[in-house]
Amino acid sequence: MKTARRISVMFLATVALAACSSGSDDDGNDVPSSWIRKEYGGSGVGYVDKSDATSTVAEEIHDHTSAKDRTSDGDMVFLRYRNDIVAITPYQSGSKIELDDYRTGYSRWRPHVGSVWPDPDSDAFRGGGPGAGK
Repeated sequence: MKTARRISVMFLATVALAACSSGSDDDGNDVPSSWIRKEYGGSGVGYVDKSDATSTVAEEIHDHTSAKDRTSDGDMVFLRYRNDIVAITPYQSGSKIELDDYRTGYSRWRPHVGSVWPDPDSDAFRGGGPGAGK
């Protein structure tokens, strides 16, 4: 009986420890799309900040939810999140904010981010979701 009890206690302890650490490897680095939608409002071209420069808008977004990485090309700024790319480009007297999933965004913005961020179609790419590409 002692052996069965020990095994039961060890099993329960293992289950409890596994439950405590069972959070996915999600680093909480999702693009803040609902915040962007609320903060900048949508238009036919994406989300727009009518007066702030791209660097200012990028900093506002990054301050709200830290990006995994950031790069720029001229006056365009790109923020990389777990599964998404946020592109901030000049628009009229302000900035336009566009959200794309990583694969689409990489393809779309490749001339600006291709030398900095991994190609999602390469063997070296490690995707963002639990177990994806790892």
